[in-house]
Amino acid sequence: MTQKSAPSSTGFKAPDTFIILFFVALIAWAATWLVPAGRFVSETGEFSIDAFEGVGRQPAPLFGTGEEVGFLNFLFEGIIAGDRYSSTIGLLAFLLIVGGAFGIIMRTGAMEAALKQAIAKPGSQGDVMMPILFVLFSLGGAIFGMGEEAIVFVMILVPAFARAGYDTLTVLLVTYVATQVGFATSWMNPFSVVVAQGISGLDTMSGAGLRVSMWAVFTAIGAAYTYRYARRVRLAPDSSLARASDEWLHDAQHDELESQKFSSGHLLILLTILIGIAWVAWGVAVHQYYFPELAAQFFAMGLVAAIIARVFRLNGMDLNACGEAFRDGAVQLAPAAMIIAFAKGTVLLLGGDKAGDASVLNTALYSMATLTEGLPAHIAGLGMFILQAITNIFVVSGSGQAALTMPLMAPLSDLIGVERQSAVLAFQLGDGLMNLIVPSSAALMGCLAAARVGWGLWFQFFWKPFVALMLLGAVFILIAISIGYS
Repeated sequence: MTQKSAPSSTGFKAPDTFIILFFVALIAWAATWLVPAGRFVSETGEFSIDAFEGVGRQPAPLFGTGEEVGFLNFLFEGIIAGDRYSSTIGLLAFLLIVGGAFGIIMRTGAMEAALKQAIAKPGSQGDVMMPILFVLFSLGGAIFGMGEEAIVFVMILVPAFARAGYDTLTVLLVTYVATQVGFATSWMNPFSVVVAQGISGLDTMSGAGLRVSMWAVFTAIGAAYTYRYARRVRLAPDSSLARASDEWLHDAQHDELESQKFSSGHLLILLTILIGIAWVAWGVAVHQYYFPELAAQFFAMGLVAAIIARVFRLNGMDLNACGEAFRDGAVQLAPAAMIIAFAKGTVLLLGGDKAGDASVLNTALYSMATLTEGLPAHIAGLGMFILQAITNIFVVSGSGQAALTMPLMAPLSDLIGVERQSAVLAFQLGDGLMNLIVPSSAALMGCLAAARVGWGLWFQFFWKPFVALMLLGAVFILIAISIGYS
């Protein structure tokens, strides 16, 4: 569900997210000894570049005692910071419960069975299914934050698509590309939007209106492109760039992965997901539900899914299997929770994120704001977008990138006249869209390996659609800044 660092066929091996975060914390600790702290002074509560004053060096100790933050206890302080509504301990608890709930849902095999059923018939009916599948996988990326899960679907769908007359690139479009389009344009992705908004001090799932519209536009364009490509390949197989690499699919000895037939139990699981998501959207929009209430809603979804799985024996699940699925799902999100703790602890190590408190972070913000002072907000917003895209090459984890960049980008946006919501939008688009092309993405390389498509062939095929998606992302950044998106 998160993008993890992994070796790729290109020989490039990105460092593990936690190694990156550790060295960032080490650099932050060293900075407290070298860089003077500063603060923004204001009697009205509104801070500007002119209100900055330096207060000299305030080095953090190696070993902090009591409530003092030192290098060796920054992680502990990051974990316990805040309360049940905060972007640290509250968000940590929320993510673990959401992970457990979706762990049960994914273990039922409902989504795999539904997909198997959907593409059973070849021909023009299969063409029609392509945009539908694209939309469904895009929803998976937007709602669940699907990433590595797409690898399993690639393995399931490749032989079925081949029998229906499509190539492996079509499979990659409707699975991995669709999930990442949804991931990049989501209004509720727990791995990027929720984490970035929490770090930025914004309400969870706030600003959903523009994001839902953005998701619809990106997904519609992606679905249309996929339909056109799939139909062309089915009618003219020689037009496929993957024609040579797909020869292995014609081997009669190829073993297809087995999966369950779609059943009434699977249908009930899918209905549970749809009703649950509608319930969450209603709670946020009408009652302003936050972490405690949202966690209870997702837990209810997981509980209903567990009951259905037990009654219908989906994937042979008994009570113990439901418990294991919940545990495994929570474990999948535990790294994201720890990443948030790393980020908060590093900010505390720098002196905290309050503008009125002396900190090295405020000094860094002042320096960055000085460099961007006088630039139009639209150019500054595009600069954030490009910076986030470049950062994703080295930090593929969405939550990890949020942890590294948003503590600076959110308050910086205040100083340069860009709304924090727009800064989060620049992050999620730069992070999510780059996942479509960077060879350091474990999810991308895993999907390519499952389809037996080389990264070079993938780049040759997808670089033009990628550029188009990036330009469309830039358009939405400009729209957000123009309307004062908040």
